[in-house]
Amino acid sequence: MDKDRIGGAGAATGAAQKLYGEAKNAAYEAADATVGYAKDAYENSADIFRDGSQAIAKKVKDNPLGSMLIAGGIGFALARLLMRRPGAR
Repeated sequence: MDKDRIGGAGAATGAAQKLYGEAKNAAYEAADATVGYAKDAYENSADIFRDGSQAIAKKVKDNPLGSMLIAGGIGFALARLLMRRPGAR
């Protein structure tokens, strides 16, 4: 009877070690994939920024008055936020 218990414990230990190894490998693979995605995002960030800048420039060129009004509104809102007196409501 004791041999059965020892054999069962050994089998359980082996199964746990196998699961641990599989989980460790999955974690390494996930980390490698994350690093790959981060590198791709970093390498493509200049292109994305350039595309966004070009799109904004086109919108401003197409509607200069609206763009000036939006920029003025944003500036006014920022000035109101930054010039608030402490403790004033």
